[in-house]
This record gives sequence, structure tokens and C-alpha cells, in this order.
Amino acid sequence: MKTPTTRHFSARQRGTTAVEFAIVVALFLMLLLGMMEMGRMLYYWNAGVEATRLGARVAAVCDINDSAIKTRMQNILDILPTAQISVTYAPAGCDLNTCTSVTVSVLAGTTVATYIPFVPLALTLPAFSTTLPRESMRSAIDGIANPVCD
Repeated sequence: MKTPTTRHFSARQRGTTAVEFAIVVALFLMLLLGMMEMGRMLYYWNAGVEATRLGARVAAVCDINDSAIKTRMQNILDILPTAQISVTYAPAGCDLNTCTSVTVSVLAGTTVATYIPFVPLALTLPAFSTTLPRESMRSAIDGIANPVCD
């Protein structure tokens, strides 16, 4: 049998489970969204590294300043503007026969907008760079087209 004191106590406790659930769900969703955004940012970071790696590879085996370099990089990281890509051959002013290496860089400044609701953040990717020794630096060798340069 419930006494007046226990009835009053249970009436005051009505709804506390819903409040506790709301607090826990809010914290859980915040944590979940943060992890998802961190994963997205790491994806873009990795895509930037892979884009410079592929760009350096294409620059090492294709014609000097071939348009395929930037196109292939943008296929990996589509938010990458052409102005942020730098292709440098060493030594400066070299030609097909005198180049020793190629450096492909993505300059800092490419921004990635987050999907976090009510918090409009734009995170900036750092600069990435890859240097490789020269290889053929020709789109065709002995009349056979280099498939990397297409």
C-alpha cells in the first residue's frame, strides 16, 4: 500500500527517465557527429597526400607540364583548385634531357566545410608535397603512347 509520502515521491520522479534519456542521447549524437566529421577530415587529408603522390608520378613519366598532371590530381581530390597545384622541375629551367627530379605540391589554403548542424566550420588542409626522380618525361616512347598520360 502506498503512503501519501511515497505517492508524492513517485509523482515528483515522473519524467526523470525522459530527461536523462534526452541528455544521454544529445551527448551521444554530439560524439557521433564529431567522429564522423573527424573521419571526413582524415579522408580529405589522405586524398591530398594521394593526389600529390599521383601528380608527382604522372609528372615523372609524362611530358613536362602535361595537363594530365592537374587533371588526375583533381580526379582524386575534386575540391582542389588548379591554382593550388604547383609542379616544379629541378634544376630550374631544365628540359626533357636535363631534369633530375620533379616536385608536385598542393599549397595550403584548400578549405573543407563541415556538416555539423548550426556550427558552420571550414577547416583548412595543410600543404602537401611529393618529390620523385625523373623517368621518361615523355607521353610516347618509341611511338607507343604512355597510358599514364591519357
